[in-house]
Amino acid sequence: MLYRNILLIDDDREDAELFMEAVDQLNKNILLRWESSPQTALEELRGSDKLPELIFLDYNMPRINGLELLVSLKNDARLKDIPVVMISTPSADFMKSKIGQHNILAYISKPNSFGELLSQLDSLLQP
Repeated sequence: MLYRNILLIDDDREDAELFMEAVDQLNKNILLRWESSPQTALEELRGSDKLPELIFLDYNMPRINGLELLVSLKNDARLKDIPVVMISTPSADFMKSKIGQHNILAYISKPNSFGELLSQLDSLLQP
């Protein structure tokens, strides 16, 4: 599926800026919105008329981590069907033990290079 409206939830400004630059370089006419606060993102999603088609969600965030936010999303009747890609620094094996029973589209480890990020996003965002 080709996603045109994406929400990134990540408290790290530098990571978010790299992510936004990579999505822009893919040149796929994607509208990407970034929210640094998981609490604010959840409130805005619950009150929004236009929901994103895909959410990229960082795991390591203060107050509400990505897993807690994922549970809130999946327990909300309006938000539960939005596909979520969890992103973080731990290995995929470690994260599978944390998020195994939760329905996510994919998990990606934060890449070590911009080129690796481009490649990961390109494969996830292909039509």
